Amino acid sequence: MKRVLIIHGPNVNLTGKREKEVYGDINYEEINNLIKREAAKLDIAVKIQQSNSEGEIINLIHSAENNFDAIIINPAAYTHYSLAIMDAIAAVSVPVIEVHISNIFGREDYRKTSVTAAKCKGVITGFGPYSYVLALNAVKFLEDSIGG
Repeated sequence: MKRVLIIHGPNVNLTGKREKEVYGDINYEEINNLIKREAAKLDIAVKIQQSNSEGEIINLIHSAENNFDAIIINPAAYTHYSLAIMDAIAAVSVPVIEVHISNIFGREDYRKTSVTAAKCKGVITGFGPYSYVLALNAVKFLEDSIGG
C-alpha cells in the first residue's frame, strides 16, 4: 500500500467559509473526507496535515523522506513566493504533486506564478476539491508507470 502525505497550506482549513466564489462551499472536513474516500478506492494510505506556518510545512516535507511514497501539497499563498518550500521539495527524493482548488492562472497576476511547481512532479489546478482526487490518481499512475 502506497503512503501519501497530504499537506494543506495556509487558510485551507477555512475552505467553505472564506471566498466561496473562489474556493466553493465544500468545507475543510468534507475535502479531507473526499481525499480519504478516494485514497481507500486506490489502496493508498493518507496522512493529512494542515499548517499556516511556512516552517512547519517545510518540516512536514522533510519528514516524508523514508516515511511516505509521495506528497500532495497545496502550498496556498506560499506557492507564489516561498523559495524555502521549493527548496524543501527539491531536497527530498519523494515525488511531490502540487494542487490548487482554484485555477491560479485565471486569477490575479501575482497568483499566476508558482515558484514551488518547478520542483514538483506535476501541478493540478482549478478543479476545486476534486484537484486532490486527481492528484491521488496521479500518484497511482506514477506507481503503475514505474512498476511501483
